[in-house]
Amino acid sequence: MTHPHKTRLSAPPSGSSHPLRRIIGLFAAVLFLGTTAAEARWERIPEAVALLDGAEPRADALELDLPTVTQNGSSVPLTVKFPGSRAVEQTVEALYLFAPGNPSPEIAEFSLTPALGNGELSTRIRLNQTQTVVALARTRSGDWLAGTREVRVTVSGCITANQNNGENAMEPRARANNRVRPGQLVDVRTLLRHPMETGLRERDDGTVVPERIIQSFEARLNGETILSARFHRAVAANPYLLFHVDPRTGGGTLELTWTEDTGDSASATVEIPSA
Repeated sequence: MTHPHKTRLSAPPSGSSHPLRRIIGLFAAVLFLGTTAAEARWERIPEAVALLDGAEPRADALELDLPTVTQNGSSVPLTVKFPGSRAVEQTVEALYLFAPGNPSPEIAEFSLTPALGNGELSTRIRLNQTQTVVALARTRSGDWLAGTREVRVTVSGCITANQNNGENAMEPRARANNRVRPGQLVDVRTLLRHPMETGLRERDDGTVVPERIIQSFEARLNGETILSARFHRAVAANPYLLFHVDPRTGGGTLELTWTEDTGDSASATVEIPSA
């Protein structure tokens, strides 16, 4: 049955210069960008909303360095930077990482002291799907900062079998550059051999491999805690951290301790030079 009062629109020509085609393309682009921006907002993460408790973070104040595309979401490198110089009261004392597209959004939480210099941190995380990773940070004056980065994921990292069979788990490694120039920070790298089972992976017989994760990390310089962390199951197997220590703290022995959810722990030490 025909409808005499309806006007049938013919398809626009294949050339991209046709006005209707340009309008449709512009509308689609705006719609896509609007959706991406909305998904990147921390308001969509209940755990972040509870954490902020009504505070409004300053958007794009944190820089997240992640690959734009990753072939395997089981081990994605991530670095958080705090651009610009700040007075001590504006340095970061707490950092929170979220992956809202994972089965549980929390990745890790860090407590930082001024001994960490610029506060930059690097680690490796698991991503279940293409999503926008979110970081929130609180300064010593109580201000909140935010940063986001979209990552396209080809293979889910939350159910992928890890390379560690668990027989030699809880083996820590650590090193620090022991020669620094004036004004330079000491790079500290540490890795723990550990499966970081998410509790989401199934065996061939259909049974679930129990969750087993490193739950916390602590770095103590001459007995004083300068960095502590709480990890969730979105941290990659064989957890890794890179952070920086200001040699003006006086240097000394830095003890690094990883603690499993079973209560077992493992430690390593490195020497931090003084300025």
